Amino acid sequence: MSDTGILIIVHGSSNPQWVREVDEAVKGVKGDLPLEVGHLEFSKHETLEHGIRKLEGKGVKVILAVPLFVSSASTHISEIKYVLGLISAPGVETDLRPVSSSARFVWVDPMDAHPLILEIIIERIFSLSEGPEEEVLLLAAHGSDEPDFHQKWEKLLEEIKHLISLRIPFHDIIHGTLLPDNLRQKAEQVSNSGRTVIVVPLFLSEGYFTNKVIPEKLKGLSYKWNGKTYLPHPLITSWINEKIKNGISSERQKRVVDKDPITFETWFL
Repeated sequence: MSDTGILIIVHGSSNPQWVREVDEAVKGVKGDLPLEVGHLEFSKHETLEHGIRKLEGKGVKVILAVPLFVSSASTHISEIKYVLGLISAPGVETDLRPVSSSARFVWVDPMDAHPLILEIIIERIFSLSEGPEEEVLLLAAHGSDEPDFHQKWEKLLEEIKHLISLRIPFHDIIHGTLLPDNLRQKAEQVSNSGRTVIVVPLFLSEGYFTNKVIPEKLKGLSYKWNGKTYLPHPLITSWINEKIKNGISSERQKRVVDKDPITFETWFL
């Protein structure tokens, strides 16, 4: 039996559609390794600790932690690493506490500007764009008020904008965030330019922010919007599979160096 398991970590939501879309993405994950989903919030029975305990019950000694999050700049990422014992302090206030476990955690990074994620963003853009040379693209992101996390968000958004500009010749590409709350201000700056404004949300799945918060903030302005998020999209499952494959490969190499037993069975082989 393999001693390695997978913990897919999600924020969670009270919106059933959000949960269904995440579950559908996880169903397509390849391989025979034990896999559990842990919710950071909104679930009493599928918390991070529940997922960890289920994997431990299956004899797992190494847990590959895969955060299904848009950005490494999210404060939740810091909280998750704290819960898993990967960092000594979360960097933000949290009610969460570290989970003691006999398993060793192996971390992989969130989505950020991964090529597969960029393909989803490009697809969402093309579902709205008709003539990019005369259009302004506004990327709407969550962001953060915390200085360190804010800088990381800004760096990521600048990277995504640059990568998009290499593919699509927009007149301009800008971004706005909910934290700090500057999305409407950014939209107002271009809404009277005479050019079509396209707004694309950088969020995992449709929910409270895309269905209510962003439309309310942009109320009364002229822009194109369909609210399509990263999910549902098959490339999210592809991203999970790639992250797991790379994580397993790195772990295998580490075990070779450390001369530990390798018991990955047929995962991706």
